[in-house]
Amino acid sequence: MQSIPMTVLGAKALEAELLKLKDVERPRIVEDIATARAHGDLKENAEYHAAKEEQSFCEGRIKEIESKLSCMQVIDVSRLNQDGRCVFGTTITLMNIDDDNEITYQIVGEDEADIALNKISCHSPIAAALMGNEEGDEVTVKAPAGDIQYEILEVQYL
Repeated sequence: MQSIPMTVLGAKALEAELLKLKDVERPRIVEDIATARAHGDLKENAEYHAAKEEQSFCEGRIKEIESKLSCMQVIDVSRLNQDGRCVFGTTITLMNIDDDNEITYQIVGEDEADIALNKISCHSPIAAALMGNEEGDEVTVKAPAGDIQYEILEVQYL
């Protein structure tokens, strides 16, 4: 099975979600099913069917998280060789060469990626273009709208 790279914070967040699903959500759903069963006929009991559907979703998510945790490779960015290269977990400040706009991204695992927080997947086109490059390098990102030229201004190991 292929290992799944993840930062320390991402691993903790996944473990916290698993704990919440098992200790809070699962018992609540069981109570909801019991309450709905007490209402009688199950064929036309919308509460019962909704609770069973929620239980199915919850159990599926628990299995998915457990599978990911079993294949996870936690990478502590602070312990990496800090030689200035863009690698998994680093935070990179880029400047768009065409319009001089600056943006900062952190390269993370797929489950941690959140563009609103400037966290991009290590499998994204931007991350693929950045990997292995150093501060001062210029990289070309192949985007659907066309190629975008960036200069790497800073690489941080946070």
